[in-house]
Amino acid sequence: MKIDVLTLFPRMFEGPMGESIIGKAVEKNLLEINVSNFRDHSDNKHQSVDDYPYGGGAGMLLKVQPIYENLRRIEEASPETKKRVILLDPAGKQFDQKMAEEFSEEEHLVFICGHYEGYDERIRSLVTDEVSLGDYVLTGGELGAMVMIDATVRLLPDVLGNKLSAQTDSHSTGLLEHPQYTRPAEFNGMSVPEVLTNGNHKLIAEWQLKESLRRTYLRRPDMLETMELDTEMKKFLAEIIEEEKSAKE
Repeated sequence: MKIDVLTLFPRMFEGPMGESIIGKAVEKNLLEINVSNFRDHSDNKHQSVDDYPYGGGAGMLLKVQPIYENLRRIEEASPETKKRVILLDPAGKQFDQKMAEEFSEEEHLVFICGHYEGYDERIRSLVTDEVSLGDYVLTGGELGAMVMIDATVRLLPDVLGNKLSAQTDSHSTGLLEHPQYTRPAEFNGMSVPEVLTNGNHKLIAEWQLKESLRRTYLRRPDMLETMELDTEMKKFLAEIIEEEKSAKE
């Protein structure tokens, strides 16, 4: 996969993009990341990238010309790849695991990180997606782009050491991940559930599913509203509701 990032603050990406999973993906030649400062593509001598909005209004808007030119250069450098161009925008569609999975199927992603009060509307005609990290406003799009890149890159084939890791993550299965434990089996009076130590893989799988349902029911019940539950999951969920009700009495 190839990723390009358009930003006014390229140094923000120097550390994070070279560490952990992303750094390893680059080392393995599974990923190429290029970060460009679209200020370098401004057509005026002061290299300004923003201006006052027509019709008045608070703040400044990013101009279309520098971003258009930066995108044109990216296309010239990689004309053979189909590009998905993502505009980081608080008004965009909210990013989630499903979108990360979609992005991981692409061969070339381009992220545009905004600043100031907004964009010249014509910039939107240059993109394929307008995406928001959540229902809040950040100073710029850089942190949002980093989160989206991280969530996407870890889903690429051969990036994670364990191929099942991405498949069983919270949100990938539609449920939050079940509780997990490692050695020692007992610490300060806190013990690992016995079912995880008895070697019965069927019982372990049932426990993991039930506890994933429990955690989702308690922390994110909204996720269950749109999920199709099979017979076993419905049975476990009914048990969980009764158990949690009894625990409160």
